[in-house]
Amino acid sequence: MVVQAAPITLDFDEGLDRKTLKQLCGRFLQVNEVRWQRARSALASRQQALLDILPLIFHVNHPALPGYLDYDCPYGMSNYQPSAEVLRAAHRLARPFALKDAGRRKPDIEALFLMGSPGTLGHSVASDLDVWLCHRKDLNEAGVRLLERKSSQVSAWAASLGLELHIFVFSASDWRAGRQRAEVNGENCGSAQHYLLLDEFYRTGIHLGGCYPLWWLIPVADEPRYQARARQLIECRFIRSEDYIDFGAVPGIPQEEFLGAGVWQLYKGIDAPWKSLLKLLLIECYARDRAGGLLSLAFKDAVYRGETNADRLDPYVLLYERLETWLLSISASNRLELIRKSLYLKAGLPLSRAEAAAEGWRGRLLSDLVKGWAWDNATLKTLDNRHQWKAGDVQTLRRAIVNELTHSYRLLSRLARTHAGKASISAEDMGLLGRKLYAAFQRKAGKVELINPNLAPSLAEENLAFYHQSEQTGHEAADGWLLYRDLEVSSDAFWQPVIRRSNNLTEMLVWCYCNGLLTSSTRLNVRAGASALTVGELRELLEALGAGLPLPVAPASRDALKARARPLRTLLFINVATDPQAHLTERGLHKLSSRHDSLGFSGGRENLVHNIDQITLNSWHEVSLHHYSAGDTLIQCLKNYLATVVGSPSQLPRLSVHCSSLGHGSAIARRVYELFSDVQDTFFAGGCGPQQLRYVIEMNRRFFVLQFAAREPGFVSLESRSELLGFLQRPQQEYAPVLFDRYAMLEDPALRAVCHATQPDNVQVFYQVAGTRAALWVVDERGSVSSWQQAFTSRRHLLAPLWRFFNNLIERRQLRFASGSAGGLSECICYELVTREGQWQVERRSGMEDDVPLDGLDVQAVGVQEGGSHLRFDMFCGDQEFNVQEYGDQLIPAVAHYIRSLRQSGEHYPIYLTDVHLPHDLDSHGYQQDLQTTQYLYYRLQLEHALNQAVLHPR
Repeated sequence: MVVQAAPITLDFDEGLDRKTLKQLCGRFLQVNEVRWQRARSALASRQQALLDILPLIFHVNHPALPGYLDYDCPYGMSNYQPSAEVLRAAHRLARPFALKDAGRRKPDIEALFLMGSPGTLGHSVASDLDVWLCHRKDLNEAGVRLLERKSSQVSAWAASLGLELHIFVFSASDWRAGRQRAEVNGENCGSAQHYLLLDEFYRTGIHLGGCYPLWWLIPVADEPRYQARARQLIECRFIRSEDYIDFGAVPGIPQEEFLGAGVWQLYKGIDAPWKSLLKLLLIECYARDRAGGLLSLAFKDAVYRGETNADRLDPYVLLYERLETWLLSISASNRLELIRKSLYLKAGLPLSRAEAAAEGWRGRLLSDLVKGWAWDNATLKTLDNRHQWKAGDVQTLRRAIVNELTHSYRLLSRLARTHAGKASISAEDMGLLGRKLYAAFQRKAGKVELINPNLAPSLAEENLAFYHQSEQTGHEAADGWLLYRDLEVSSDAFWQPVIRRSNNLTEMLVWCYCNGLLTSSTRLNVRAGASALTVGELRELLEALGAGLPLPVAPASRDALKARARPLRTLLFINVATDPQAHLTERGLHKLSSRHDSLGFSGGRENLVHNIDQITLNSWHEVSLHHYSAGDTLIQCLKNYLATVVGSPSQLPRLSVHCSSLGHGSAIARRVYELFSDVQDTFFAGGCGPQQLRYVIEMNRRFFVLQFAAREPGFVSLESRSELLGFLQRPQQEYAPVLFDRYAMLEDPALRAVCHATQPDNVQVFYQVAGTRAALWVVDERGSVSSWQQAFTSRRHLLAPLWRFFNNLIERRQLRFASGSAGGLSECICYELVTREGQWQVERRSGMEDDVPLDGLDVQAVGVQEGGSHLRFDMFCGDQEFNVQEYGDQLIPAVAHYIRSLRQSGEHYPIYLTDVHLPHDLDSHGYQQDLQTTQYLYYRLQLEHALNQAVLHPR
């Protein structure tokens, strides 16, 4: 091999000759041949056939060769003639294959290149193969599609050989014009970069067949006049246009392209940090040290100067030397050390082991670099034994990586502020990449940090000990947990290093599980202290995690990142390391009642849910944990759960609930699961919502009403049944029926039956007679529920006053609305509550037994509200007016006295208001065009009660 040849100088002004150009092209091909051989030698013997016949597959369209689709797929590669070795390889693969003369036809394919790490120090068994397939510029769209389909077939064949092959189909003219058809995915930078990718192509590309790059023949000094020099070569017939393919020059990289390219490398660096760190540093180097030039130009200049040693021209060696020079110039020794480790780990050659010597040229080249770094043997052994790395080792390296990625991100942010308007990355791709970065690196409350982004093959531990701090202090008040690698006896805790500290056991467990420290084969040790934790419970929790949160989690898809993050899986761990019945057992309350509802257990109606750990995996594949242990634990958790799912009601997460078998665990888990499932199925019925309703939950002798305001869930806590009834009577913005949890208000089945039978746009009256008393419920057009009891003499006397009142209300509304409707209120409907076979039912009744109304005095109340004063009423009894300004606080007694004076018999039967008028500024926050029936009924009941009290107890 010729290592150093004489320099070649091309003088376009003084004159060129074809012999020198041919010699120059041959020099590039000489380097190309060595790289091709190196790329081939890195493959297994059966995989080598891929590189051997890949140009032939596209040169001919033969049904016996891999990738064949149909007869009209474009084929033919410019200036390509398969060698005897290639034909033999094709025959070994497909015996029926025979090369036929296609005649004189215009080839459809201009060139084929392999680019990236193959044939370089950075290539490893895990590296993929990226191929550029360049078709002629006038190939029609149907032909391009056929080539893309054939490329996919060839990639599938490569996969059957154990190779990851990506073939990118385009024309050189489209490339020069910046017309790209690609999207951002695992192997394509989409719109993120153009010149940087071309720079990489020119210094790493391996020519497989077809035309040669015209760029080879333009000296570095003439790069600014690239187009003029190219025309000169072609027009003066020093070269034939059909012999060369032109991707254009590589000028100085535009500042705005660094933004897109940098974000793209950050995107890649999440899952494969070593290569991306090298490229991120190169991007920063290009941006900050423009005088240093591009690596592609350094490579071309070296070839012109006579350098043909493939080791010296290795793209990764050139990359490292460029970064080393720059980082030393800015005194960034720590960053340089990280780059050295990145290059070493990217190469994947364990130099401390004997087998590395078998790697030939790669082992020799890497050894030469390492000698210059002055690494000792201990450093090499540490890097070579990544399979033995533990959590602490990974976290140390991860901190260095995250610091570097953060540094790059800040640089990109500064570029974004200055050049975002000209950035060569599209807004869609920018948002996509930013979301992946956010999901991977953004710290936020409750998020479980993943410490091993492909830094070590496994962090699994053989032994783990969970140690409660009270074990060490002897004080039950001491809280928190420590994680040790092994802890046979408690006294060892003073000498063992702590892997992790946490106030919450579940957080520690999930962190261990998600980062691979804890597996089904890990031996567990527990020092529970004041907690109730056992090894058995730990095993149960681990099994529940494995079932509800399977690992490993694949990277989030493009479609998932394009949308807002939504929960995919939610796990609820109830009462971890807690015995919920410990205090009940001490008091003997667990035996006092047959009540088995876990939220109102036994005679004390105890809520057995003491703490909850909510674990969520979202569509961006972030895992988060939130702990609830104070206040209304279950209600807080339910509220936050609903807040996370409201954005995607048609795609509710998979829910699972686990509670330790200790203390009715299965019953508690089942009850919580039923509650969450019932609530979400109710509010998001039919895959839409949230539905407008009020959901009542009874727990621990209290009531909670859940209702959405717009898309925000809210709870109201009510201490008693009377408070609940008062709350249900309140006005609503729209129809909001009342629904009950399956265990709520079981001791008031009548109310449950009433609320179950409600419907919008009507006033519904429900009654139940029990001897001389009657219970009444009125549900108005928006679902507000009013209830009271009164004396019962007859059905007519019970209902007629109500009907008279509601008819006046509906009539007044009909007069107000031009359409003749009653503002959404159509009629009054009457039901009686009865029991059938022990079940409460409602049966419809007529409102009046006949059309003859009750005789009696018209008693009306007209509300008056002046300024900030409270609402007062003028009263009218027939033609007699009682004005509040005249009577003041004595108005009610005066009205009662007047009515009593009209009763000749002196009987004390109830007074009923026939009509109530309310001002439209009843709500101090604004004018109300139409008041709700429950508002009229509320004041009617208040006034009636006051009048009847005054009649019975006159002053």
